[in-house]
Amino acid sequence: MCRINKHCCSLFATDRPKLAENYTEDTWLKLRDAVGAIQNSTSIKYNLEELYQAVENLCSYKVSPTLYKQLRQVCEDHVQAQIHQFREYPFFCTQHCQEKSLDNLSFLKRMNRCWQDHCRQTIMIRSIFLFLDRTYVLQNSLLPSIWDTGLELFRTHIVSDSAVQKRTVEGILEQIELERNGETVDRSLLRSLLGMLSDLQVYKDSFEERFLTETNRLYAAEGQRLMQERDVPEYLHHVSRRLEEENDRIVSYLDQSTQKPLISCVEKQLLGEHMTAILQKGLSTLLDENRVTELALLYQLFSKVKGGLPTLLQFWRDYIKSFGGEIVCTPEKDKDMVQELLDFKDKMDNVAQTCFARNESFINAMKEAFETFINKRPNKPAELIAKYVDSKLRAGNKEATEEELERILDKIMIIFRFIHGKDVFEAFYKKDLAKRLLVGKSASVDAEKSMLSKLKHECGAAFTSKLEGMFKDMELSKDIMIQFKQYMQNQSEPSNIELTVNILTMGYWPSYTPMEVHLPPEMVKLQEVFKLFYLGKHSGRKLQWQPTLGHAVLKAEFKEGKKELQVSLFQTLVLLMFNEGEEFSMEEIRTATGIEEGELRRTLQSLACGKARVLNKNPRGKDVEDGDRFNFNNDFKHKLFRIKINQIQMKETVEEQVSTTERVFQDRQYQIDAAVVRIMKMRKTLSHNLLVSELYNQLKFPVKPGDLKKRIESLIDRDYMERDKETPNQYHYVA
Repeated sequence: MCRINKHCCSLFATDRPKLAENYTEDTWLKLRDAVGAIQNSTSIKYNLEELYQAVENLCSYKVSPTLYKQLRQVCEDHVQAQIHQFREYPFFCTQHCQEKSLDNLSFLKRMNRCWQDHCRQTIMIRSIFLFLDRTYVLQNSLLPSIWDTGLELFRTHIVSDSAVQKRTVEGILEQIELERNGETVDRSLLRSLLGMLSDLQVYKDSFEERFLTETNRLYAAEGQRLMQERDVPEYLHHVSRRLEEENDRIVSYLDQSTQKPLISCVEKQLLGEHMTAILQKGLSTLLDENRVTELALLYQLFSKVKGGLPTLLQFWRDYIKSFGGEIVCTPEKDKDMVQELLDFKDKMDNVAQTCFARNESFINAMKEAFETFINKRPNKPAELIAKYVDSKLRAGNKEATEEELERILDKIMIIFRFIHGKDVFEAFYKKDLAKRLLVGKSASVDAEKSMLSKLKHECGAAFTSKLEGMFKDMELSKDIMIQFKQYMQNQSEPSNIELTVNILTMGYWPSYTPMEVHLPPEMVKLQEVFKLFYLGKHSGRKLQWQPTLGHAVLKAEFKEGKKELQVSLFQTLVLLMFNEGEEFSMEEIRTATGIEEGELRRTLQSLACGKARVLNKNPRGKDVEDGDRFNFNNDFKHKLFRIKINQIQMKETVEEQVSTTERVFQDRQYQIDAAVVRIMKMRKTLSHNLLVSELYNQLKFPVKPGDLKKRIESLIDRDYMERDKETPNQYHYVA
């Protein structure tokens, strides 16, 4: 170091300009000694203010160019001398990795110490030569400042040395790799060295490219390995942790410019390359087990990767179609289908809301998927939804308060919206509503009207007009019965039977098969009295009695005491026979009552084989056979005074189910015929394809092309339209 100072001194002496007589050689010696002391980290002999004044004096005597040049030379000589300590440093130990790592760490510490010393020295030197820096250097735009000169010299003579730079960068990369593997490293050291590379403007070329290449290699291998070893939830948490670690590195010691390429690299290698594999391996499990935390993490991670959300969206849609399709298309699950659909919809709604950030694309995909799978099996979901609503609106549904019932109906309407064949729902809903109203089994009129309002809002007034008509009939019937009771009070022969009649408008209600049964004379007489009363008020109308849904309350005496039995009209006719005799065969009962055989079997089974056995069957058994005989069970016991045995009326028979379905298909044929005639009447002439296209636009239920073709052929046969003689695929309307 002394050699350099002497050299500097001679340079000063050689290039020194002629100064005033009072300016002595001491000024030069002071400045030289001060710079040397700073570079050798020894104490400065002179007062800093005095040194600053000396520089100012030199500058005022027009020697600034010389002063600047010589200062640069002194600094350059000093920096050049520093390179030897790094070139002479022992190079890599290839035998033991641990020794190699320690050697590299020691090297990095020495490099950092050299850099820190250089920065400190440059700052001190600049403070002495500040006047030079702020006058001469500032006025010459081509000259670097004293600080920039210091950086340039360090970059040129130390960091740009290929061996030193290679070892520095490799040492930093080694420390980062150790940290990624879970070891603790000196982050302040890394921050300082990477700051050095950044300040020297070699960060990007010397370090960042190598760093990103190594990162790419590391995470590519890690992604491949962990996808094999770990399940998806564990893998997702690992990816999240890795991203947090890399972001922490950026904050702690990496340059901010590295953030975007670094995070992109990690996301690409750990997520982008494995998106399909992650979803194939784990999405179904996450959704099946309702792992909302992991699903939210999955969405969050996939949203960072190009193409991540569209891929997740497709798998989400496919999962819903698959899972929902299994619910709908498995006949064994019919009993619980609607409840499972509601639970599944709630679950998917929750996932979309809490895990997928209420993303509109995911919500729309869910709706589309529900609509697709729920219509895979035509008609059955609509039928079962109607029956589910019936079970909720029927009296005896103890599981729901009014608020809960309203919430359930709202959920039902969401599922209802997805159904294409809403006419099937209407048919079964109307049949069940009729039973609830006529048998008095409706849980709440408010709930019934709320459901009706929802259907009207969803499908329009035409859809609910008949249903509303049913309610109007019930209201009118109440008024008529008030008038009839007043009428009966004025009769000379009052009846022992209290009759209630519901007057039904035929077009509003389901069609019931007429059944002639043999009523007791008292009932027949009362019917005639009512008929006379009603037709007296409404001339021109015709009454047709429907016994199917009639019901009665009978007073019965058993050994235990008196009871009241709430029974169907058919059960009433059977039980009244036992006032006339002790025992009857099934054939005798059928002859006496006139009840159809299948209906009679169900009726006898409900009285003799159910929970409340008011009749004894001989021989015993669950089913009613032709030779069975029945007698009154005088020993019948029950804790209640009024016993409901007419639940049988609320149960749907196979015949009813088939009849309702057939009626829907028949109505559809009428609607198709009407639509074809309407279109042809307006268009006059139309090709087959255009006619079919128009029909699909107008019809509100799913229909197959083959069914449309049959209806068109039927209309041609009935002369509503005809084929073109030259072009068979063309139709003409026949006026």
